[in-house]
Amino acid sequence: MLRLLHYEFFQNAIMASVLSSIICSVIGVIIVQKKLLMMAGGIAHTAYGGVGLGYLCGFDPLFGAMGFSCLGGLLIAKVNEKKLSNSDVIISMLWSCGMALGIAFIGFAPGYPPDMSTYLFGNILSVTKADLKLELFLTCLVLLLFIIFYNDWRAFLFDEEGSFIRGIKTKFLSYLLMVMISLTVVVLIRIAGIILVISLLAVPASCSALLSQKFNVRILLSALFGAFFCICGLIVSAKFSIASGSFIVIISCLTYGIIYMLKAKKLE
Repeated sequence: MLRLLHYEFFQNAIMASVLSSIICSVIGVIIVQKKLLMMAGGIAHTAYGGVGLGYLCGFDPLFGAMGFSCLGGLLIAKVNEKKLSNSDVIISMLWSCGMALGIAFIGFAPGYPPDMSTYLFGNILSVTKADLKLELFLTCLVLLLFIIFYNDWRAFLFDEEGSFIRGIKTKFLSYLLMVMISLTVVVLIRIAGIILVISLLAVPASCSALLSQKFNVRILLSALFGAFFCICGLIVSAKFSIASGSFIVIISCLTYGIIYMLKAKKLE
């Protein structure tokens, strides 16, 4: 195992694990607290359209994913703001439309269709230096936005109506949150893939919520859980040459189940 540390691809994978755990600790806690998991899933799947467009037009698919996910996030925020009775239907349509566009764009691309498994299911060992630079930039950007509006975020998460009464721009925060989720999805695509990214966002934050109700503690615990899940998935992926996303999700779900059962037994 220590021998792998000398290889650049493994070093890149470790750095990607650290960055993903940091950004998941912030955004994951927020979406779990606000019960926005379905919306986050819609944003993640919309990103596939951008991946396909990147292949069709010849630019980095991650930049396409960023554009599509941000657009999808803003549309979802608008739907959520209007409080439409069929909002679930609209979000589901955006979800499926993004995936369908991605498939169509890839089909129109010249030559043989590329292997899309790393974008769908993740492969942490395929992270490049260019991917790391983009992930580092997006992680720093999301953290900066979180720190700047830190007090507003705390109020917004636990008492949205009271925050509005006190003059906090809750509408702005809602739209900003969707953009931050979109950027987080781009960071996590290489790690867990579009299909499994929602688990990496939700499970570490859910594990931390079982152990503490304090906002700061939940963020810290979520970061530790996220790093643990990613590194365990990285080790298994390197050993068996299997996409990392599946093992990251399996390990994280098993951990959540163990913590949940231990807490339930303690409360008996």
